[in-house]
Amino acid sequence: MRMELRVCKLCHEGEHGNEHKTAITRDMVRCAKQIREYKDLIGLDELHITMVQEGEPGGAEALPVIVASIESDQISLSDTQLVMEDDDGNFLVYPEPKDILEVLTRNIDQMSEQTRQDVTVELSTEGAELLSA
Repeated sequence: MRMELRVCKLCHEGEHGNEHKTAITRDMVRCAKQIREYKDLIGLDELHITMVQEGEPGGAEALPVIVASIESDQISLSDTQLVMEDDDGNFLVYPEPKDILEVLTRNIDQMSEQTRQDVTVELSTEGAELLSA
């Protein structure tokens, strides 16, 4: 299985001024980095983390899937998404931050069951609240 987390680079860096979105974006990236480090514990082949910048076409770096929606009669490409490809070539795409964080934390839970090392990731208050909502 392969995964790619795509996030807005400016959100991750806090440039948009939305502290809530920045905290959740950073949680996603911290979780993905931890999963990438211990990916063998859960049979994951690859995990890519892509920082998307404004003007880039969705940021598909490793897996060729981009989420789009229509806003005010305009096509809008999602800059934050988690794309997964299974061994049969099927794709799952999660464009919602809550779903992304849920999938990533479940992977960390699976890793925790496979090792004695502490692989947990401390979530921000915002991330923890999002998961509990």
